[in-house]
Amino acid sequence: MADDFGKVIWVTGASSGLGRSLALQLAERGALVIASARNEQALQELAAEHANIRPLCLDITDAEALASVSQRLLEISPHLDQAILNAGVCEYLDFPNPDWEAVTRVMQVNFFGSVNCVQVALPLLRQSPRARPGLVVVASQATAAPFPRAEAYGASKAALQYFCDSLRLDLASENIDVCVVNPGFVDTPLTRRNDFEMPFLMDVDRAASLIVDKLQSRPRQFSFPLRLSLLLGLARLLPSAWQKLVAPARRYSSVDAGADS
Repeated sequence: MADDFGKVIWVTGASSGLGRSLALQLAERGALVIASARNEQALQELAAEHANIRPLCLDITDAEALASVSQRLLEISPHLDQAILNAGVCEYLDFPNPDWEAVTRVMQVNFFGSVNCVQVALPLLRQSPRARPGLVVVASQATAAPFPRAEAYGASKAALQYFCDSLRLDLASENIDVCVVNPGFVDTPLTRRNDFEMPFLMDVDRAASLIVDKLQSRPRQFSFPLRLSLLLGLARLLPSAWQKLVAPARRYSSVDAGADS
C-alpha cells in the first residue's frame, strides 16, 4: 500500500467496471489518480467519490487530439509515475454472416487506442522522479486459446500483448517497466452483455484489488484467475479436444452463408 502513496497514476477506461474500481482503490491508497474515459458525467461522479481523483475526458481513438490530451495531463501533473491502460471494447462476430467492420472497430479501440495512450504517457513517465515508473496494459486471457466469435476481440488483445512485449525491450534502458495484465472474466457492464457461460467469473472489486496488489512486485505480466489459466493451458496442449468442447454445434447452408447460387 505504501508504494502507491504519492504516485501520479493515469487510468483509462475509468468510467465503469474494472477501470473505475482501480481508480478508487488507488486513490484510497494515496495515489493521485487521473481518470479518463469518454463519459464525462460518469467521470465527474467518480471524482466526487474521492478527493484524489481528477477527471480527464477523452476519446483514445482520436489520434488528432493527442497534443491536447498531453497538455491537459500536464495541467494536472508535470509527470506520471504509472499509466494503467484499461480502456477497451468487445464485439463478437456472428456467423455465417458476421459484421466484418467489427474487427476494425475493436482494433481501433483496443489496439490503436492503447498505442495512442502509450504515445501520450511515455514523455510524462520519463519525467517521473521515481526510479522505475511503469506502464501497465490490460489485455486478456482470451488470447491463450481460441474462443468462438472472438476473432476481433482476441486478435486485438494479442496484438496489444506483442506490442508491449517488444516495447518492454526498447524501454529497458530507460528503466520504465511494462506490465501486461491478462484478466479472465470479470463481472462488469461489458461482460454482462455476454450470452454464454463465463467460467470462474470474478467480482470486479476483487479483481481490481488483486491487480493493485500484484503490481507492487513489478511483474512483466500476470494472468488471473489461476483456474482459468490452467484450463486454457490444457486447451493449448489439446487443441482438438478444445475445439470439440467450444465450437458451436451449427451447420450452415449455402443460403445461410450467402454463397452464390
